[in-house]
Amino acid sequence: MILGEWKRRRRERYLRRNRPDESLWQVTLGQVRAASHLGPEDRSRLRDLSMLLLREKSVEAAGGLELSGGMRLRIACEACVPILNLGLDLYRGWYSIVVYPGEFIARHEYADETGVVHSTRDVLSGEAWEQGPVIIAWDEVVASDPDVSVIIHEMAHKLDLLDGCINGRPPLHAGMDAGAWSSAFNRAYSSHVARVESGRETVIDPYAAEEPGEFFAVVSEAFFMIPQELSRIWPKVYDQLALYYRQQPAEAS
Repeated sequence: MILGEWKRRRRERYLRRNRPDESLWQVTLGQVRAASHLGPEDRSRLRDLSMLLLREKSVEAAGGLELSGGMRLRIACEACVPILNLGLDLYRGWYSIVVYPGEFIARHEYADETGVVHSTRDVLSGEAWEQGPVIIAWDEVVASDPDVSVIIHEMAHKLDLLDGCINGRPPLHAGMDAGAWSSAFNRAYSSHVARVESGRETVIDPYAAEEPGEFFAVVSEAFFMIPQELSRIWPKVYDQLALYYRQQPAEAS
């Protein structure tokens, strides 16, 4: 039996024996706005994918936070929305989600062009490391802002990192047009940067103007959280994301 078939059967056996409490699952769905466009069959598949994620990834508390089963299920559910039609294997190469109660301090070192090593301390609400954990702040998960999903943001970074770098273009599926992707995203990114620099109001987070990788993560949030708005301002970006995520949230919103 080839490895892929063995993994599939192992996952199926696990799901036959493990299901979340139905009332807890319904509460979770009510909490995850990004799943609101899904019909009953897709919600059932999302439940199974969430259970598999909790089996194959460790969801760990940090900074004194206590994680309940419901909190873990909510994190898994929201993390699985982007890969519902892509599969859990796209989250390969890393094994944990670390959850802080609020913003955390990230320490990094880098060498400049002269070889001098510098240290930085940044206050963050989310971070994704290449071949390392996803780190999120729980207070951002439960924030009332309907446009934001720190979980989807960081998961988008993980997808972007599949080719080894965060550049705003994850490895595209067979049949997708790299030129069409670049044209749509470059034009939208340039217009967003110009709008931010001019001080005008923006539909999506101004932080998306930092770099193309952040733009992809923020528009991925918008694709699931405010899909109709994204489709209105950048229809070609929406269309590319629909091809990539293989979902059409704007049509059901």
